[in-house]
Amino acid sequence: MRDTAVVTGASSGIGAATARALAAEGFHVVLGARRVQRCQEIAKEIDGTAVALDVLDPDSVAAFAAAVPTARVLVNNAGGAQGFGPAMAAQEDQWRWMWEANVLGTLRVTRALLPKLIDSGDGVLVTVTSIAALEAYDNGSGYTSAKHAQSAVHRTLRGEHLGQPVRFIEIAPGMVQTEFALVRFGGDVAQADRVYAGLTPLSAQDVAEVIAFAVTRPPHVNLDLIVVKPRDQHSAMRDYRRPREP
Repeated sequence: MRDTAVVTGASSGIGAATARALAAEGFHVVLGARRVQRCQEIAKEIDGTAVALDVLDPDSVAAFAAAVPTARVLVNNAGGAQGFGPAMAAQEDQWRWMWEANVLGTLRVTRALLPKLIDSGDGVLVTVTSIAALEAYDNGSGYTSAKHAQSAVHRTLRGEHLGQPVRFIEIAPGMVQTEFALVRFGGDVAQADRVYAGLTPLSAQDVAEVIAFAVTRPPHVNLDLIVVKPRDQHSAMRDYRRPREP
């Protein structure tokens, strides 16, 4: 019987790639997202299970958890960014969404499924944060503050459950070319493309392979924090971009 791995935000990007990577490692993967039809397509491909999940809705999280009788791995990947501008021009609705999705959403899913991870005897909780959880950068204070908080919750859980059969792994990616920038910039394709212009960003698969590696280490090995960035990226505010062809 295959162990169950749960992936949130699994309809695209890092979540979808992680679902595929964990299935390749032998897990039965439960994919959760609002776009459940996209999850169903991936689930069919990897012999997994798709369940509707909106991490902003406590009732949705409760129903999702009830559909997962056992779990050994949880990958908290749902979240994202909205907007990009100075703190003094902050749009509170965007900030509210980012804190709900990244912090409270992660808390809700973790609270619902962590007991099942512990009951498995070798649980693994992965939280996908960002280098924005480690740095602050201009025009990103709504997102960076939410990611700092999400990381703080994760690290606190690590201490609160010390001695129990569960590992806590934080994955903090830098630039990854997914729908992330497109969502952040409200569907503006040109602006989203400029984020990655002149450099080679990570792919969702790159991050998924790191997650799969971390999850499959021996039970006594806890990879507390993994920061993964493109070679061209030094930090959130410093990168190398090749000049455009004339």
